[in-house]
Amino acid sequence: MSPSPAPAIDQFLNAIQTATIPACDAWSADATLDATVPNWRLHASGADAIRAEYARWFADPGQFGEFRRYPVRADGGPSEIVEYTLSWTENGVPHAAHHMHLLTVRDDRIVADTVMCGGRWPASLLAEMEAADA
Repeated sequence: MSPSPAPAIDQFLNAIQTATIPACDAWSADATLDATVPNWRLHASGADAIRAEYARWFADPGQFGEFRRYPVRADGGPSEIVEYTLSWTENGVPHAAHHMHLLTVRDDRIVADTVMCGGRWPASLLAEMEAADA
């Protein structure tokens, strides 16, 4: 994971991997989350609401794979597009997910996160996807 010009993004990404979202202080008080997930779209406003949502998503420690970061300038501050796959074990079952975030930062805090999530894939579905790629 390469360092970002926005330490808040590094803090968020570390909290994903370590399952420490509840203690993460990366968001501004008025931050917004716009998440597109399979068959659903949800919004959250404020750091506490975003932490609560992401604490459910990232409840178990994980490992990044296929990790890419793209710095962009948006709304006058450093922003990034971050794409990754995340793998973790939940209740003894391996899982993975694919996410892409557009993170906008102002005053050293994330003020907006637009995320696209491909879903949560348990080991059985991961095996199906691997077989389909063969």
